Amino acid sequence: MKNRLEELRKARGLRQEELAEALEVSRQTIGSLENGRYNPSILLAFKLSRYFGLPIEEIFIYEEELS
Repeated sequence: MKNRLEELRKARGLRQEELAEALEVSRQTIGSLENGRYNPSILLAFKLSRYFGLPIEEIFIYEEELS
C-alpha cells in the first residue's frame, strides 16, 4: 500500500516529530509509514484522516497485487 503521508506532512510544514506528537505515536511510526515499511492500524488511519481533513482513500492508496 502506498501513501501520501510525507507529501501531506511537508505541505503543512510539519516535522515527523510534530505529526507523531499530534497523533500520539512515535516518530519512528511516522517514518515507517512514509517509507512504506508499515501499514497503519484502522484507528491510526482514521486519526490521520481526521488530522488532514481527507478521506482515508486520499491518504492511502491500495493497489491489488495481480496473481
